[in-house]
Amino acid sequence: MGRRITLLLNELWFLLIAVLFIGFFFLEGYDFGVGMATRFVARNETERRMLINTIGPFWDANEVWMITAGGAMFAAFPNWYATLFSGFYVPLVFLLLLLIARGTAFEYRAKVDHPKWSGTWDWAIFIASLLCPFLWGVVFSTLVYGLPIDKNMNMHATFTSIVHPYSVLGGILITLLCLYHGLMFLCLRTTDELQLRARALAKKVFWILAVAALAFIIVTYFVTDLFAKRGALLYPIYGLDVIVLILSVVFLSKKRDGWAFGMNAGVILLTVASLFVGLFPRLMISSVTPAYNLTVYNSASGSYSLTVMTIVAVTLLPFVLGYSIWSYYVFRKRVTKDHHLEY
Repeated sequence: MGRRITLLLNELWFLLIAVLFIGFFFLEGYDFGVGMATRFVARNETERRMLINTIGPFWDANEVWMITAGGAMFAAFPNWYATLFSGFYVPLVFLLLLLIARGTAFEYRAKVDHPKWSGTWDWAIFIASLLCPFLWGVVFSTLVYGLPIDKNMNMHATFTSIVHPYSVLGGILITLLCLYHGLMFLCLRTTDELQLRARALAKKVFWILAVAALAFIIVTYFVTDLFAKRGALLYPIYGLDVIVLILSVVFLSKKRDGWAFGMNAGVILLTVASLFVGLFPRLMISSVTPAYNLTVYNSASGSYSLTVMTIVAVTLLPFVLGYSIWSYYVFRKRVTKDHHLEY
């Protein structure tokens, strides 16, 4: 009985970590998208400030989902955390530096009224917003593709083990998905010319995103074992994914921006969830031999640790969600030129 409870806790925490990453890509995804859109939608300093202020109250709280996911990995699956973060040390440190530069840019770009000052920080926002989702896409793609992991759970990855056509395709897909998500968010949070430009660009991005998504699904079928392991679940998930993506642009064309944003949120949920569904019960796939795979069972903490973590999570989660919902309610109004632009 005790062993069965432990196994259930292992599976529960795998599910919770998946939910945290889905929440991260949903919330931080539109942050990244707006950051990228500052170079394409805004045409002057005032408009760039308006775009940044649409995410101003939320961006730092959205990043907490990533930190929480990493903390949950460390506590629930320490072997997974150790292998992943040591094996991906260089790209993850680079990712961290990009996030630091991005957050600093948000806070400092409006401190000095000079074009070169704000322009430098604006480029930092754009580059970081572009590369962060790309790097996350590369990391998650390699998790399902397979990595050279030995019997001691050590990852001996070279550059080509991480950067290859499949991982690059995954990075491009996540980047496009975030850009599309950010443009949808701008349709909800802006008015007049900015809203029209965001909607027009979103329609163009949709076609590129659709091609990338279809290519990723097809390549995933041929170069990974996800469909062989979880085809019964992945076929309907990806089918629904395609339908929801098409609905997003249909609602966008009808100027039903709330529905369009919700549909694209569904695309993010299904896309990220499909990777976790395909992996389960594995956490990382060894390209050396399946015997060296990291799973929810051989990488987990002890029963006592998982039990305490579960109690704490159940207790605190309602407060965190309540605060998030309240903040979105308080800052629900659209950003216009008459707003006080803090950033």
